[in-house]
Amino acid sequence: MWSLASSLPIVHAPHHQTSNGASPPDARNIGDGAGEMGPPNYDDEMEATNSPILHCIFAGGLGGAIGDSLMYSLDTVKTRQQGAPSVYPNMLVASRTIYMEEGVMRGLYGGYTAAMLGSFPSSAIFFGTYEYSKRKMINEWGINDTFTHLFAGFLGDLVSSFIYVPSEVLKTRLQLQGKYNNAHFDSGYNYRNLRNCIATVVTKEGPEALLFGYKATLARDLPFSALQFAFYEKFREAAFKIEHKEWGKNQLSITSEMSTGALAGAVAGVLTTPLDVIKTRVQTQQKVPTGTRVRPANLSNSLFSSLRTVYKAEGLLGFFSGVGPRCIWTSIQSSIMLFLYQYTLRGLNDMFPSTKKLV
Repeated sequence: MWSLASSLPIVHAPHHQTSNGASPPDARNIGDGAGEMGPPNYDDEMEATNSPILHCIFAGGLGGAIGDSLMYSLDTVKTRQQGAPSVYPNMLVASRTIYMEEGVMRGLYGGYTAAMLGSFPSSAIFFGTYEYSKRKMINEWGINDTFTHLFAGFLGDLVSSFIYVPSEVLKTRLQLQGKYNNAHFDSGYNYRNLRNCIATVVTKEGPEALLFGYKATLARDLPFSALQFAFYEKFREAAFKIEHKEWGKNQLSITSEMSTGALAGAVAGVLTTPLDVIKTRVQTQQKVPTGTRVRPANLSNSLFSSLRTVYKAEGLLGFFSGVGPRCIWTSIQSSIMLFLYQYTLRGLNDMFPSTKKLV
């Protein structure tokens, strides 16, 4: 059994009564003023739900950054497939080609530093916003759970987008480029390193270029986050029923905890793949020379005109370029991120027990 219960689905633990009809004492009050009862015996579900927002912020940042790190090479493969589908027709070919021609650090992990500069702070802001808005909407305003989870995920991503979009622009270009002076693939970019990439983009294209594709990125990430957490809540609810366990009192098996996060990430990832294709093309379209081996369709910064352009050039299948690695990436990253989020949150609550009752 996994000792870390998720904080995401549970906002109010159900009010239970003992066999004689009396209400049991609140776990948060056990031990208050009664030294003989020892330290507070926090219920895991309630403990996670009532974790201080600062704990949620740090745990979310750490979980997001580690999850992104572990799955980064697959994200690079997905980006190459979407940016140059004729050169990288499938996941296995793309992985092998990039590794053999460019290596690990400058090939599969190209743009990693740019990604990490945005990953921790944006994940931290997302989880802080998600938890705060979720508690407000359900606990204080009595809003429907499903709508709350959708809206809180949507809002969390919107607030954090000001951090991760510039990072995403830089990361995507460096991923598509691969190593410096890449003799095997001409993406139209040739940055020496991240610093040179930033300087070149700002100098030649203007600071606003760091937000290029902002609308396309939001069009992908806002629905993805909303769907991911809404599905996650529903899948966990179903898992409790399958395991014949009571919500708020029992804990799911580690298999169920990991699989619900993975399944939610996979479904949300597949459904938003067309928007991910548009985002990648928009953010990497600026400098594609005539002599390149593959030229992605010329796109404008308009989401709908970009959708039309891809459809005319590549048909419906063009919208699902890289769907395989994206599905795998979103499922595993989601599972890792949520597991580490809960693990870190529990550790923080154990280290700082005096703050457990703070919100």
